[in-house]
Amino acid sequence: MVRNKRSQAAASGKNSAGPRKRSTAVRKSPRPRPVPDARGARPRRVHRADSVTADGVAVDGAVRLQKFLATAGVDSRRNCEEYIRTGRVTVNGEVVTDPARGIQPETDEIRLDAEKLQMPRLRYFLLNKPTGVLCTNRDPQGRPRAVDLIPVNEERLFTVGRLDENTRGLLLLTNDGQLAQRMAHPRFEVVRRYRCHVAGRPDAEILRQLREGMYFSDGFFRFRGVRVVRFQGRSSVLELELKEGRNREIRRLMARVGHKVIELERIAFGPVTLGRLSPGEFRELRPAEISALKQFLQTGRMPDSVRRGSASQRPKSSGRRRPAIGSRGQNGPKRGAARPGRNRSPGNASSGKTRRKSSGPRR
Repeated sequence: MVRNKRSQAAASGKNSAGPRKRSTAVRKSPRPRPVPDARGARPRRVHRADSVTADGVAVDGAVRLQKFLATAGVDSRRNCEEYIRTGRVTVNGEVVTDPARGIQPETDEIRLDAEKLQMPRLRYFLLNKPTGVLCTNRDPQGRPRAVDLIPVNEERLFTVGRLDENTRGLLLLTNDGQLAQRMAHPRFEVVRRYRCHVAGRPDAEILRQLREGMYFSDGFFRFRGVRVVRFQGRSSVLELELKEGRNREIRRLMARVGHKVIELERIAFGPVTLGRLSPGEFRELRPAEISALKQFLQTGRMPDSVRRGSASQRPKSSGRRRPAIGSRGQNGPKRGAARPGRNRSPGNASSGKTRRKSSGPRR
């Protein structure tokens, strides 16, 4: 009887705990698959005009209105958002209050307070940041900023990544937000190379610990590469490589192993190297360097032109001339020495004169 009751309950959809509740969730209809054409190729997906990604650029060329205003040099993105929400921005004569509205900078007419805005040309600068300079566009205390060292008024520049106040060296400044985001994002693992002057002489065990990494309260820190360049008395100069720059990562790692950082300088960022720029000097990247930088971000490989280095990045000549063949220090015979196949006279060894073999008595 018990088995019959259980089988009947199972057949009627009931269990011992009570009647089974019917699901009220609305099932989504399956997304229709694109129909192939006559050649068998599926049609491309069509994106909306306002489908904009997080970095402000859409697949169809649309740009967020908020990002466009910031790139045009109006103000920061946060302030540009406030300008849009208060109705000060028009697109093709229509007031727009949505900062995420997608626009076409080439065809749309964007105005702020009736003033027409245009997308500026992209510019890229390389700066040797001195110590005591901040990598920010706004400082309430009025301290010196890196953007103040480059006299550009028509474009609003910002730094690619950051260096702390006490660190000097290579710093990129641009108004290309997409390139800056790819260079600084940890997902792309763009290598940063530093020259670090530390107290003491780290041994092989310390270098191994730095390569393996250590845990801190805000994450796991490690060097991609570390080597000793030279020793200076009781201090050392190291060359370090990082895949992502976190807040005071190098200083905290070196302090953990007992070697305080005396000076820190960034000498390379991806395929871009510092070269011979003095602290406070800057220059605009050449078109070949910009294309090499974009190629590196796409492929992850250093172009041959960057690997060889430009004229401004080549090391200075030591001034030593290569000794001539036959001089001291080369594998060839010394000047005046007998050549193979000739017999030297013992009495004329210093003069280098040779004597012919006698084939018979002299006459």
